[in-house]
Amino acid sequence: MADELRAPAERRVGVVNTSRSPHARLRSVPLAAVKLGDGFWRPRLQANAGVGMPTFYRDMESHGVVDNLRRLSGRKQVDYQNGGYASESDLYKWLEAVGYVLQSGEAPELRALAEATIDDIAAAQGEDGYLYARTAVGGDPNYERFSRLQDSHELYCAGHLMQAGVAYWRATGDAELLGVATRFADYLCETFGPRKLETADGHPEAELALVELYRATGERRYLDLAGFFLTQRQSVEDLSPIAERQALAGHAVRSGYLCSGGTDWYLETGDAAMLENLERLWQELVAGKIYLTGGVGARFAGESFGEPYELPNARAYAETCAAIAHAMWAWRMLLATGEAQYADWLETILYNGFLSGVSLDGGEYFYMNPLTAGGGYARQPWFGCNCCPPNIHRTLASLPGYLFTTSEEGLWVHLYDACEALVTLPDHTSVRVEVRTKYPWKGRVEIVVTPAVATEFTLFLRIPAWAEGARVEMQREPSTGETPVPPGEYLPLHRRWAPGDVVRLEMPLPVRLTESHPRVVENRCAVALQRGPLVYCLEGTDNPTDSLPDLALTAVEGDPEGGFGAEAQSLLLRGVTILRGPGMSVCAPGAAGEHTPLYRPWRSGPPVAHHPLTVTAIPYYAWGNRGSDELEVWIPVTEGAAATAVSRTLTQHHEEDHGH
Repeated sequence: MADELRAPAERRVGVVNTSRSPHARLRSVPLAAVKLGDGFWRPRLQANAGVGMPTFYRDMESHGVVDNLRRLSGRKQVDYQNGGYASESDLYKWLEAVGYVLQSGEAPELRALAEATIDDIAAAQGEDGYLYARTAVGGDPNYERFSRLQDSHELYCAGHLMQAGVAYWRATGDAELLGVATRFADYLCETFGPRKLETADGHPEAELALVELYRATGERRYLDLAGFFLTQRQSVEDLSPIAERQALAGHAVRSGYLCSGGTDWYLETGDAAMLENLERLWQELVAGKIYLTGGVGARFAGESFGEPYELPNARAYAETCAAIAHAMWAWRMLLATGEAQYADWLETILYNGFLSGVSLDGGEYFYMNPLTAGGGYARQPWFGCNCCPPNIHRTLASLPGYLFTTSEEGLWVHLYDACEALVTLPDHTSVRVEVRTKYPWKGRVEIVVTPAVATEFTLFLRIPAWAEGARVEMQREPSTGETPVPPGEYLPLHRRWAPGDVVRLEMPLPVRLTESHPRVVENRCAVALQRGPLVYCLEGTDNPTDSLPDLALTAVEGDPEGGFGAEAQSLLLRGVTILRGPGMSVCAPGAAGEHTPLYRPWRSGPPVAHHPLTVTAIPYYAWGNRGSDELEVWIPVTEGAAATAVSRTLTQHHEEDHGH
């Protein structure tokens, strides 16, 4: 890893740089310090950098996103192409993603494309630092700056420009885009604040970006401006400042970004009231306003939260950007507190509600992520409002930065994937860490710890909340004994570590049948299937029925896994583990519409007959990759003799497959 160590120390920092944050419990680890191996995430990052990002850039060019900036500079005489108020933010998110890709040493061919684009952006900036592509174009030459913040997204775009400038500078040392961002930020500091323009930014994003710009430059005025925006009432939705907000409401993406900015503010200032309210809002989120997949946003109207337990399946908005925003918030809360609950939800979002947003080949995207679909809904390469694809790009590209952190006590492992990392502890001890695992398909994780010299510190291993019965063994020491390690916590392993020490974590991966709170009305008498961090779903292609709503699961008495078993399928959906178990169709094929009345007296018997069959489930993130199809996450469950019959059939097939 010698090449990664050549960058100056001030640029070798994590995605959220808490290396000098006085109130951070955890210190982030540089992206360049972590190299993914032959595991779950590396193929997805390769598809992102090799397919998704180049293709999306070409689409931005063809839709005039870059030309809108070239028009401002006079470099190109073209009509303004209306890509929405925030189209240039898509370009900035893409550049931020390039910065992360380059920090990881991947896809260097993206650099030339990025540098040409940065030159166009710099040429478009006004002498006073202002930059917004929609002004003075498209029939709006008299637009007054910041006059329509409720819908203009000027400061939202500025925030993404700042994040792009910081990420690209950290990757390359090239400060041109960072200079554009700081000039705009300086102009904002002159324009907004007490006794100046006193208003919120419309669509939150500038808050967290200004804090990161402060971390990169040391300019206190950027942190102060972030704090000013955080104290303003969100006039678009008539919502209180985040430190005073009583409940999560309104636009889910805006809320997630605002809470992220509030957490960043706490990390730098120690504002205890801010953290206390953020912790309370987080508990409200996970108690009744987040989907099992980590999706957020129940309503199409306003892309917004609903009431507690209002979590419809077919009409779930669950925008991909909202999942990302809440993963960002979870990460910052983890950095602030070191509490495993935030890492658990971060993992849930990444493997499910986020990852479903991109196709397996990396080139098509979901804007919304429903939990029930009747067919006809498919990923697309481009949207009229195109915020989600580049948000996916930057999240995937930054993912190596979320695996590890450090603290005064030692090294923390948050997410498990095959990788190698070279981490520097606070006492400047260099530690090489190799993680060997097939997670999430298998529950065995082997960690090889090699400090430069034998040294004493604590290794914190996250034991996921679902990992009942997890056990840890350490080389040169006996196992932890008969008592399993507690799930939902970090297991501290303190010792004097010698080069080559090995820790083995074994996490059982049974199939889990999950039910929701009874107030989630749509899910009553239904269960969802989970295994490890993955939520599973039924897709029409895999199940022998006219319609997925005809299916029900038939619980096997005394079997907590419901009669389900896991099967590795190396050729299906680029390699997945599927689940098979007992179910039934409540309608004979083709008969439901012909013989069953729409309404009838209760308990008058089954519609036609219950027909036993085998139910097949795939990971939720993989649905919709074989064409538009039906989808079900929550499946009705019943008990009956059919379960035993189907379970016996499955056992017979399993024995035949293994030559017994």
